[in-house]
Amino acid sequence: MNKSSIVIYLIVLLIFNFSCVSKESPDGEIRNSTNTLKFTSGVRAILKSSRGNYWIGSHKEGVGVFDGKNFRYYTVNDGLPDNQIHSIQESANGNICIGTAKGVCSFDGEKIINYSQVLNLDTHNEWEKADNDLWFNAGIRNGVYRYAGQSLSYLAFPPQQIVNPNNVYHVTSIAEGKNNMLWIGTYAGIIGYNGNHFSIINDETLGLTKETGLLHIRSIFEDSKGRLWIGNNGIGVLLKEGDRAINFSEKMNLIHPASTKKGDSSPTGTLEHVFVIQEDSSGNIWYGDRDTGVWKFDGETMTNYTVDTKLSSQMAWCIYNDDGNLLFGMAGGGVYKFNGKSFDKMF
Repeated sequence: MNKSSIVIYLIVLLIFNFSCVSKESPDGEIRNSTNTLKFTSGVRAILKSSRGNYWIGSHKEGVGVFDGKNFRYYTVNDGLPDNQIHSIQESANGNICIGTAKGVCSFDGEKIINYSQVLNLDTHNEWEKADNDLWFNAGIRNGVYRYAGQSLSYLAFPPQQIVNPNNVYHVTSIAEGKNNMLWIGTYAGIIGYNGNHFSIINDETLGLTKETGLLHIRSIFEDSKGRLWIGNNGIGVLLKEGDRAINFSEKMNLIHPASTKKGDSSPTGTLEHVFVIQEDSSGNIWYGDRDTGVWKFDGETMTNYTVDTKLSSQMAWCIYNDDGNLLFGMAGGGVYKFNGKSFDKMF
């Protein structure tokens, strides 16, 4: 083969290779031939896309995408509004939407669109809700971002009374519920919206006082039975069924007698600072506690797990249901899969 033929062959080979790259990973920094996640600041969000790629959001280092062979990384240098990732979702048209500490962006397979650069937060937008909407934390603003297809809008909450002056209506968790309900958890309370009207859950409606401990919500979740679980930073987990609410942590004797019911550190054997709640395919409810790690409730008993003794923290930032398998994004770094008895490191 002469030199001209070799050059032509190499050009054709390069064109073929580029044409076969997944549309979800054409850009960004790549780490070849490894499935080792480089993040050290903790994992706050996980998504398995319809293409089978795993999108992993970190606490401080942006997003990592695993295509089955390699990791590719995206940061503010590639167009992210911020390197702290709060959520990752996929839209109906296949775009990957990423909620960060400083706004929302979407990735259409070719480019990242940073909506925080074009969104007018002073525009008054009417509340509405459609089946394929995606909802995001709006940072320190008292409202949420709604992504509807190709556009992002900011929706401000109706004015609310704050019982605890140390709390605000900044969003910490968002969950879908039955009867078209969207639950929006904030430090000061929960706002439910079904497309027509709002439902408000706060200290007053729950009958909470300074003696019982006040809300400081970090997670919410509606399970398959329609029960609403409310994870707090201080008073543990509240369980609301219809008009009835109890302090679940207290009922299970998981509040320490000397607890301040605030953000102070808690000892082993307590469930007082719950930052994530999820349900597995068997109906077990899982909790990630800031100080005491991962817990499972099987309907009768609670089990406390150590995910990995090598981790600096046993706290789970997120729990993702991956086709029936629970994946745990750890504050100490890494993603772990529960195998039915213990935890295997996935990334």
